[in-house]
Amino acid sequence: MSNIVDEFVEEYIRNTLKESEAFLKELEDYANENLVPIIHKEVAELLKVILKMNKPKRILEVGCAIGYSSMLFANTLNKDCEIITVERNEKMIEQASKNIKKYGFDDNITIIEGSAEERLKEINGEFDMIFIDAAKGQYKLFYDLVIDKLKPEGVLISDNILYKGMVASDKYVIRRKKTIVKRMRNYLDYISNCDYLDTSLIPIGDGVALSYKKY
Repeated sequence: MSNIVDEFVEEYIRNTLKESEAFLKELEDYANENLVPIIHKEVAELLKVILKMNKPKRILEVGCAIGYSSMLFANTLNKDCEIITVERNEKMIEQASKNIKKYGFDDNITIIEGSAEERLKEINGEFDMIFIDAAKGQYKLFYDLVIDKLKPEGVLISDNILYKGMVASDKYVIRRKKTIVKRMRNYLDYISNCDYLDTSLIPIGDGVALSYKKY
């Protein structure tokens, strides 16, 4: 019964949201047609509210895909920001680069190509917001590489933390995904109990963790 209720709630929320801007709708359609994972529409709206409230000037993103979330961030902030995004998939980088140039965000968004595990070590400076949306079994590793780059009073956002419901309930876990699920659970336990973070886990989309860095 709860799954049916959850589906109705999700459908209701999505149906109340206003239409995306034209260029974002084009990207959403492309993602749907080509099975490219991008942030869920209700998550996108939540992030827009957070961006408008916090007005981050520097954003670090782990996982670029076709550039949808980066461009959503830049557009919401009226291009008054710098975004650095790390991506290892060459096809995604090629498509994201085309999209970013096509829609006029190339002055705001820089794609760093390569493994996040290696390239994050090379990124200097502090960030007002960090967005993690990459390999689900590596979130704690990414966290360890970026948390010192997040300014005090900055926001860490981790997307897809419920991993298709498997993190929340063993009855949904696929055998070959057990290690990823275990690692994600450990990550969520860590950020939820970390002394210098205040974290809220939000069950929209595929789950979002919002963490505020106190010091």
